Amino acid sequence: MATRGITVNQIGYPPDARKTFICTGEGGTFEIVREADGRIVYRGETELPVYDEASGITVSRGDFTACTEEGGYFVRLHGETSASFAIANNPYAELHTGLLKSFYYFRCGMELEEPYAGPWKHAACHTAEGIVYGEPDRKHGSSGGWHDAGDYGKYTGPGAKAAADLLLAYEFAPQAFQRPVPLPETDGLAPDVLHECRYELEWLLKMQDERTGGAFHKLTTKQFPALDVMPEDDRAELYFMPVSAAATGCFAGVMALAARVYRPFDEAFASRCLAAAERAWEWLEGHPASPENPGFKNPADIATGEYGDPVDLDERYWAAGELFRTTGEAVYHEAFRKLAAETFPKYELGWADMGGYGTIAYLFGEKAKADGTLHASLEAGLLGVAERLARRCAEDGYLTSLRPEDYIWGSNMVLLNRAMLLLIAAKVSGEARYQALALEHVHYLLGRNVLDYSYVTGFGHRAVRHPHHRPSVGDGVEEPVPGLVSGGPNRGLNDDCMQEHLQGKAPAACFIDDELSYAGNEVTIYWNSPAVFVVSHFVK
Repeated sequence: MATRGITVNQIGYPPDARKTFICTGEGGTFEIVREADGRIVYRGETELPVYDEASGITVSRGDFTACTEEGGYFVRLHGETSASFAIANNPYAELHTGLLKSFYYFRCGMELEEPYAGPWKHAACHTAEGIVYGEPDRKHGSSGGWHDAGDYGKYTGPGAKAAADLLLAYEFAPQAFQRPVPLPETDGLAPDVLHECRYELEWLLKMQDERTGGAFHKLTTKQFPALDVMPEDDRAELYFMPVSAAATGCFAGVMALAARVYRPFDEAFASRCLAAAERAWEWLEGHPASPENPGFKNPADIATGEYGDPVDLDERYWAAGELFRTTGEAVYHEAFRKLAAETFPKYELGWADMGGYGTIAYLFGEKAKADGTLHASLEAGLLGVAERLARRCAEDGYLTSLRPEDYIWGSNMVLLNRAMLLLIAAKVSGEARYQALALEHVHYLLGRNVLDYSYVTGFGHRAVRHPHHRPSVGDGVEEPVPGLVSGGPNRGLNDDCMQEHLQGKAPAACFIDDELSYAGNEVTIYWNSPAVFVVSHFVK
């Protein structure tokens, strides 16, 4: 399918939102055409063209915010047409369910049955005990949780980020989770997002070393299986990799968060999560941060994802912030204040820089118990970051906060994490413009980008179809597993497929929809999770 020169959000727009399409070149008089009868419902002129550095082209924008009648439409300009899109009162409801349902497809250790999985069903996988690395006689149950990405590894830090995003999505936008997905656990009592998160949390609890309270860094085989291997056919031995401070901090943070969220639904589970978080904190206290600590490194015979992180102050900060918010105990407040005085990113939401989660925990905790000066400082810092992102949006041809240097491995995570931060800033400040800017990021994700791609499998007129995702490659089903967020353009061209096909491309155009492109077209739970958070805010 050819790339169109007129790009839109291929799902659609809410009637009361700003509505913009973007086209290559000079623009001119455009028409909004109703699909049902071919009637022109709106004519307008594009804005003055601007040069978009990230895509390396001149673009023009057309604003059709005045169109508010629900229905299906397309843009016509100079005889060319855009993808079709809807104007609808709740255009992202199905997308939201699909993004959340993807976590069910990532599940490990259980059969995915046809009533829930459809043609993407498969047998139970990775049900054997795992071996504690370096201790061949020490084995533990290891099944459950979510596969991390296009591979079948399971990683404590990235898993904690993904679960945290979903739990925060529910905390901030509970109205978006009223409809069942459905899942095998759907019971009409707890929302399905909490059933799905619990599947991961139960596995994360297995990652706590019962001897020390620290969290194992990851659980993987020694090598990745071939790209077409289904999960139930990956039978190599599984290994719990050594405890790390970064993993333990993430574990403590997400467990303290879970204790708070699950308390109204399951007191016993909430207490179990809190006890695990407190024990992990004890491990952190007994293993203080040190500049000499290199962080986790893969042993010489391990070739799976390392997720190395030499700085663990941000994970400790998150843990202290969540434990203080959940318990109100002074010991965690004091630890948080001390960590806040250290230098590390406090507004990032990536798996390596988790400080933003600690800041969110503190800003949305009980204000009467907070340190007023610190609270004000963190709030001002957050809004300062949001303002910088807003300025970037104003400078960008496609109205996002991504600059050329931001098109890295997983650029769509950068996109969505920033949209998350803008939404948090909207909550803190009450300024609706930040929420509107977050929606511009959603428009990019769903097709209003230079490549005319919806980066979510199964959603949009020109959605990614060939993700680097073993089940999608090996299952014999033509369509990929739906609802998966692709990593997106990567100017680093970090795989052979990108090197072969994308030399000389502008940063925003460094993407190929090919299953071999693991550095551009892989999928992960922690790219889907911020997408769920962001889209939740636009679901009624």
